[in-house]
Amino acid sequence: MGTDVSYFMIEMLTEGMNMTLSKLPYKGTRDFFPSDKRVQNYLFEKMHFVAQLFGYEPYDGPLLEEVDLYRAKSGEELINEQIYSFIDRGEREVAIRPEMTPTLARMVAQINREAPRPIRWYAIPNLMRYERPQKGRLREHWQFNVDIFGGKENLAEFEVFQLAITLLTSFGANDSHFEILVNHRKLVDHLFKQKMHLADDVALKLCKLLDRFKKLPEAAFLEQLALFQFSKEQESLFLTYIKLDSFEKLQKFLDQHHIDATVWDFKTFSQMAHNFNLQSYLRYDPTIVRGLDYYTGIVFEIFDKHPENRRALCGGGAYDRLLEIFGEQALPGVGFGLGDVTLKDFLNAHGLLPDLSKPSNHVLLTFQTEAGMNATMRLAQLLREKGVRVITGLEALKMNKVFPLAEKRGAKCVSILGDQELSSNQVALKNLMTGKQVSFALNDLGAIYKFIME
Repeated sequence: MGTDVSYFMIEMLTEGMNMTLSKLPYKGTRDFFPSDKRVQNYLFEKMHFVAQLFGYEPYDGPLLEEVDLYRAKSGEELINEQIYSFIDRGEREVAIRPEMTPTLARMVAQINREAPRPIRWYAIPNLMRYERPQKGRLREHWQFNVDIFGGKENLAEFEVFQLAITLLTSFGANDSHFEILVNHRKLVDHLFKQKMHLADDVALKLCKLLDRFKKLPEAAFLEQLALFQFSKEQESLFLTYIKLDSFEKLQKFLDQHHIDATVWDFKTFSQMAHNFNLQSYLRYDPTIVRGLDYYTGIVFEIFDKHPENRRALCGGGAYDRLLEIFGEQALPGVGFGLGDVTLKDFLNAHGLLPDLSKPSNHVLLTFQTEAGMNATMRLAQLLREKGVRVITGLEALKMNKVFPLAEKRGAKCVSILGDQELSSNQVALKNLMTGKQVSFALNDLGAIYKFIME
């Protein structure tokens, strides 16, 4: 019996050892090889820099949260179809975070009463949602989240607009590359409930249809609209509304239907767009409603204008009831989320992503004889202490291998240390960008540093 069991176990282990595993990552996720990681680091460095230019502070939270947190804040689609959830060993139902806003709300609720206003926070969290991978959308992504709590209405919104614009322009983009499409949830709610006299549930369904306007062919949209069985007056008002595509047309519509500043003080908003010199970036779009129920004010999406990548890069808006699920008083907030996948697609579409296919090093230090190894390693350490990015050849290299290696390693300069240099206690340095070559005393660290970094 024991012999049979042992034989069976050996067979199982042998079969496992012979099993070939896939080399590909889990569907909808990515491997980041060094060239990919350089691109991601480039994007993240810009995000960190711009957020901190505006005084936003970084925060982070756990990768796992209890599912109840998302039930309290997010829509049914996310809970039922998109989250990765499981029961942990303590019998708790937890999920890998699909979005950052619930964690943000939970954290702000802890410090809300004592923190100075406004609260300006940002993060670049790793998120996962179970959905069909497609262009611009994967199951795993990183998202630049920016939020401000307790800011004055309109001023907070325009600060967020400015931050988003500053980020994209830092990559070389301008108003010919993207636009910010804006709307206001109170206006949509007023139009549907007060002007069209729709019940809450019908108004919500119409919002969801409106949110899909750009994704549906016109015939399919009208077919679904017909299912509401609106009166001629209701349908006429709705179809007039969805054709508004400028601030000027919106203002005429508001005046015509006597929608005043208590719903949306649009005149002030429009004047601020002019005062902040953002009118070339901002455009009114009645179909921007944002699918998440907690938005209560301005809503917006940043759209790529490239004809081959005409899609939303990010979305956001104003909210004031986010903290109520934790028993806190309402606190106005504005924020947005920008995914790394859509940002990279945007930059590629417009030719704004620099060539990061090679690493970037200041100098490749080489030696052509084993006797030069110690001197090379000492020089490398001294230069690194001064902040120089140094890569070394870990064996004696023939001259015909030095420059190809420097090219592959992205080195600006290369050193040559052969018998001739050693005999005179010198090192030869060549700047591969200018072609200039100079010999230095091995102990003349200052001159060597200046040559490499100039």
